[in-house]
Amino acid sequence: MRGVVLSYPGKRDISAILSEPSAPLLREVGERRADLFTHQDIRWLILGDNAKVLRALRLNPQIKGKVRLVYIDPPYATGQVFTYSGSLSKQATISRSRNGRIAYLDTLKGPEYLEFMRERLILIHDLLSNDGTIYVHIGIQVAPYVRILLNEIFGEEGFISEITRVKSNPKNFSRRAPGNVKDVILIYAKGPDYIWNEPHIPFTEEEVRRLFPKVDEEGRRYTTTPLHAPGETINGPTGMLWRGMSPPPGRHWRYPPEELERLDKLGLIEWSSTGNPRKKLYADYHLKKGKKLQDIWEFKDPPYVLYPTQKDLELLKLIVSLSSQPGDLVLDAFCGSGTTLLAAHLLGRQWIGIDNSPEAIQVAQRRLEEEAQASFKVYCIDERST
Repeated sequence: MRGVVLSYPGKRDISAILSEPSAPLLREVGERRADLFTHQDIRWLILGDNAKVLRALRLNPQIKGKVRLVYIDPPYATGQVFTYSGSLSKQATISRSRNGRIAYLDTLKGPEYLEFMRERLILIHDLLSNDGTIYVHIGIQVAPYVRILLNEIFGEEGFISEITRVKSNPKNFSRRAPGNVKDVILIYAKGPDYIWNEPHIPFTEEEVRRLFPKVDEEGRRYTTTPLHAPGETINGPTGMLWRGMSPPPGRHWRYPPEELERLDKLGLIEWSSTGNPRKKLYADYHLKKGKKLQDIWEFKDPPYVLYPTQKDLELLKLIVSLSSQPGDLVLDAFCGSGTTLLAAHLLGRQWIGIDNSPEAIQVAQRRLEEEAQASFKVYCIDERST
């Protein structure tokens, strides 16, 4: 089902986008020879317009239909020019003015921006495996439009979740609106059998104290819960007397009398001063598997960044872990400072990163070499083939 679609000037048919000819060849930086990527070990950093590069990747049977996970953090249609000053050998100072070296442009808006995004999403969909997943990290201003584009391309049935990502501390700007501390991550699957590695998130110490406020003589945290439940049992054992007590009116025991006796012998029943029994639930037992991942994630942007779009490494490690297996191929078509590639490499995945900013490629290359001791190929578009 495709449902609602966007209509705007310049919108092309999907068939026209996929059949567009003259995809350029790519060559390894420093080499004269064009290369269609025949290496078995895929760890590639590619400089160039990502639409052109994605078209080139479609020519490669190692890549087309083989990408297991895509994460992109594309422009947000802010109309800004992001620059930075400082050496690549030390921390960069980021600004949104025209002073300094241009990191990237976020100047497309309106229909031009929508078709820019749509073309790349269509090409990415073609590269994904049938059990592949895409994560689109986007600002709240354009998220509704990008979600409709994703519905068009992946189908409404491909929608998995919309994550609210808490990106910063609360703001106190003078503005006639609530402070913006979030952006969103839209998750879509190409097919119904997508990979999902269910995570278990550890509880924080504050959560443990709140959920299990009592402490026994051994120092173990616990809470208690009633031993009865709504609804009367007339003939069954859970409606019988236990130690001379009946369950409260309109309720029944949660367990038959013999199980209640067993729990009491194990010290798992707490008796109140009025003789009311409640079951003990210990934190170290009930929380050992952790909690289910929810759709609000707090991964704030790093306070000191090497590049304007740099995201928290643990955020990308979580995403890579959720939707891929070791050895799988991960693609980031707006790789920026290379955090996705770094996360993929550290977790034993293969990866491809694309960016049209030479500054971004330099930062990503340095991070991969210094933080992961990674070996990889650096490619660029062979202008002689365009």
